[in-house]
Amino acid sequence: MSKNFLFLAVLCLSLSAIALADELKMKNGDRLTGTIVKADAKTLTLKTDYAGVITVSTDAIVEVVSKEPLYVALSDGKTLVGTIATSDGKYEVETKDAGKASGEMSAVQAIRSPAEQTAYERTQNPSWFDLWNGGLDFGYSLTTGNTRTNTLALGANLGRQTRRDKTSLYAAYVNAKNKNNGTTETTANAVRGGGRYEISLTSRLAAFGFADFEYNQIQLLDLRSVLGGGLGYYVVKNDRAQLQFFGGGAYNRENFSTGLQRNSGEVFVGEEFTLRVSDRVMFKERFQLFPNLTNRGEYRHTFDSSLTTRLTGWMTWNVTASNRYISNPPPGSKNNDLLLTTGIGVSFTNLNFRK
Repeated sequence: MSKNFLFLAVLCLSLSAIALADELKMKNGDRLTGTIVKADAKTLTLKTDYAGVITVSTDAIVEVVSKEPLYVALSDGKTLVGTIATSDGKYEVETKDAGKASGEMSAVQAIRSPAEQTAYERTQNPSWFDLWNGGLDFGYSLTTGNTRTNTLALGANLGRQTRRDKTSLYAAYVNAKNKNNGTTETTANAVRGGGRYEISLTSRLAAFGFADFEYNQIQLLDLRSVLGGGLGYYVVKNDRAQLQFFGGGAYNRENFSTGLQRNSGEVFVGEEFTLRVSDRVMFKERFQLFPNLTNRGEYRHTFDSSLTTRLTGWMTWNVTASNRYISNPPPGSKNNDLLLTTGIGVSFTNLNFRK
């Protein structure tokens, strides 16, 4: 008797969970259940228990039924809140206070869950102190034996993106030493930092300004300060991927430990690519080429990339590669300097700096 009762209890719980789930009916006859996260004219995002978060083309959907209230944004500027059912190109929203509202699906601009609606509203008129995302990275390696080596890598990044603008700040430090027969040699000692501010001119075109600073003991560089700005164009721009090509002008001031000082004007071209591989994995890279206008024929280029994997809600595993090349290094240093680091990090989202 107890086994039968337990079986019936589990069956009832399973059926109730299915009944409470949102449901999509597809053109091919399939039915998908889960929780609707958001939707627009092209895609619908559904969070499922069996496949995680999936994205479905709205062209493949013939019917949508939600069991929990959703925010339905219409083309006339109104937003309805309630459970929604769609079929045959029409929608019907069961609101709490105003009863049922219906109309053509062509009037629906977006559908959002309560969490997505909250995030959307924060992007409409945010303070500059809101919506910051980023993380802190830490890496350390040690070897002992006939020789002793240790490497320390620290990094920090902050980013804030709204409909109108995008701000990014970064800082990185790498120090590596090798001890052999009582002699200690520094094989890497570099500090890099800077920021970039971008403002949208159109949905694809943006103007930006930036400042970069760098110290590199191995390249005999005491300080490189670069101030510049330009225009960028997004070839790809969506929630999953962004690809921007950009160009502009910059002023470069370099001070080396040898006493050499160089000030030069530069033009630059480059590209920046961001890809959300999955809910847990993010890849970023940026390449920039700086031909020198003051000393014709000289140039430098930079390349930075990172692969971030979210291990828990706040912990990440990071792999970063950073390369700096100058065609005219001071005597005693090489043209190229490559840093490759890996370690764990702490991430945060929607940080608010206001008191």
